[in-house]
Amino acid sequence: MLIVLGLLVSGLAVTTAPAQADGPGAGSPWVVSIGDSYISGEAGRWAGSSNSSASRADALGSTAYFDNGSSETIERCHRSKSAEIYIGGGVNGLNLACSGAETATDAGGDYFKPGIDFYNGGTNRQGQALMLQTFAATHNVKMVTISIGGNDFNFASIVQSCVVDFLYSPSWWKDYCKDDSSVTANFTSANVSAVKTRISNAFKNVRTAMRNAGYADNAWTLLVQNYPSPVPTSSGFRYSQSGYTRQSTGGCGFWNADADWANSSALPTINNTVVGAISLSGLTNTRTLNLASAFNGRRLCESGVGLYEEVGISNWQSAGAVDRTEWVNQIRTVTTAGSSPYYIQESLHPNYWGQLATRSCVRQAYNGGSPRSGTCVRTANGLLNGEPRMTLQ
Repeated sequence: MLIVLGLLVSGLAVTTAPAQADGPGAGSPWVVSIGDSYISGEAGRWAGSSNSSASRADALGSTAYFDNGSSETIERCHRSKSAEIYIGGGVNGLNLACSGAETATDAGGDYFKPGIDFYNGGTNRQGQALMLQTFAATHNVKMVTISIGGNDFNFASIVQSCVVDFLYSPSWWKDYCKDDSSVTANFTSANVSAVKTRISNAFKNVRTAMRNAGYADNAWTLLVQNYPSPVPTSSGFRYSQSGYTRQSTGGCGFWNADADWANSSALPTINNTVVGAISLSGLTNTRTLNLASAFNGRRLCESGVGLYEEVGISNWQSAGAVDRTEWVNQIRTVTTAGSSPYYIQESLHPNYWGQLATRSCVRQAYNGGSPRSGTCVRTANGLLNGEPRMTLQ
């Protein structure tokens, strides 16, 4: 079902160029995204969900993840055209993130997953820190935005456990994922500390890459983003937990207790670990983008929004679609993906609306070249210049 990724430690780059206060590149500024699926643009093809016709939600079509014109540079990285890094306004964007990435490169699985390191296995098989270093040496990179750590907590396998427990236990004898040993092992003090160290080292690798490319630390900014809540708490679901509708229709197979645990314990632990790694790294040129509640009111299976056929809207281009459909993609299993155009790995990720909402907040965080921290929140209905109306508070 959902993909669980391995871990492979790689070497470090050693070449260093002289530091330049304004960066070594010339021309217009660039912002670069690195990290995992929550920044690569995974699920960015779909604007809302429909069980009756995929075309109703298909905003970008079959080439949504083609980042080199005719295909993917790295297969299954899913760097979508709706990814948050393309903020516009005279600022160029480069997406080096990869769906499924951990802090360290995994070069041994079915698909190459570059980590935030200097792994070098040849063309299109390099760590993201090395890719950043190479690019920054000849371009004017002003901000690097990073999302990393979720896969080091085995996010995909946790979701899989929750859905399996929901589907294979009756409502009168619920089997919760929140107390499964395979799940709780990710949240022990020892593992949280280990993951924090790995994330901290990833941040250091970014600094090393930029120094190697010729940048002084004060010439660029690292924007660290955390993770948004993808599902509501128990009181916010529009489907009962009795029967199988929550998964078979909504694609959100969580017991109430597990959804409450995910919001009150798992997500805060992951997000606190990401933020805590900043201090541990010692980087002084960081800003934070808090996305924890950015999708509240538009989450998967949340009351107030629905599938296109549930809310009576024709398709994603119809008036009001952004306000009445979900911003998080349905959880897919082998049986629900099948021969459809969906990928299982798109499950529980920000969709087209979610990506564009985050993009608005990244643009506000860039702040005209003077990056600032803030909390990303939805502030009004409708679209502004094609994006959901968001504010960085």
